[in-house]
Amino acid sequence: MTAEALAGALADDGRRRVFAAIVLGAASAAQIAERADLPARTVLTGIRRLTDAGLVTGPDGALAADEASLRASARERRPADDAAPAEDPVLRTFLRAGALVGLPAQRGRRRVLLAHIAQTSFEPGTRYPERAVDEALKPWCAAGGSDHATLRRYLIDEQLLTREHGIYQRP
Repeated sequence: MTAEALAGALADDGRRRVFAAIVLGAASAAQIAERADLPARTVLTGIRRLTDAGLVTGPDGALAADEASLRASARERRPADDAAPAEDPVLRTFLRAGALVGLPAQRGRRRVLLAHIAQTSFEPGTRYPERAVDEALKPWCAAGGSDHATLRRYLIDEQLLTREHGIYQRP
């Protein structure tokens, strides 16, 4: 079950109330109708839709939430974040969808983040005018975690970029 299917199954107020009644222990359509204060037709339609979506099981006529299916769907598809490699906790913490959400206060962590930005944005040995450097750094700042001038200054301070006569280069 995908997140979209789960959202669709629970999009209707009546189905949410049916599901809540089942989670809270109602095991039959009559119990659900009583606890959720819903008409029988709404309850039966809700049960059918929730069963089709894999949220409810009904072995031997007793309804129950399918917790295994819910757990599996939670693990099945988590949002991908291509800009934050899973192996580095610093990048995972400070990058979202290819943009900075903040800069680390600790110099060592900040250097890890800046090294990633330098390696991703600039080719070694290529000479870049300041305008090109600014344009390369602006997408990193889209989430408001920093600004391109601050990033440029930190890259110079950490010697990840060199600057000579307004021309920048990654050593």
